[in-house]
Amino acid sequence: MSTTNATRVLLAEDDQIMRTYLSKALEKAGYSVTAVDCGTAAMPYLESERFDLLLSDIVMPEMDGIELAQHCNELSPDTKVMFITGFAAVTLKASREQPNAKVLSKPFHLRDLVLEVERVLEEPAQASL
Repeated sequence: MSTTNATRVLLAEDDQIMRTYLSKALEKAGYSVTAVDCGTAAMPYLESERFDLLLSDIVMPEMDGIELAQHCNELSPDTKVMFITGFAAVTLKASREQPNAKVLSKPFHLRDLVLEVERVLEEPAQASL
């Protein structure tokens, strides 16, 4: 377990250049980032570690971001979820299936990403019934 108090982000993005780009921007903003290339690679982290935010591309091979978010909700209900995508139709599907998740459409400026991550993390947790 990490001894740092940095906010922990699990980033699932299949595009290697984008994954590196996003990781560096989030780390520069003070977040602790664990980056993986697909949803199936994220699962062991969700099962064994605690994250404040799952930041996931929606369209990925093996397991898409929506399915990953559903697993995240089961394994770690306190983890907030935010999606990134370049596909408008996929944004609608994500909004239906994960109504509490923020969806950020590509292309976006890194400054906007960091601001949206901050907003999502500041929102109060959904009250469970």
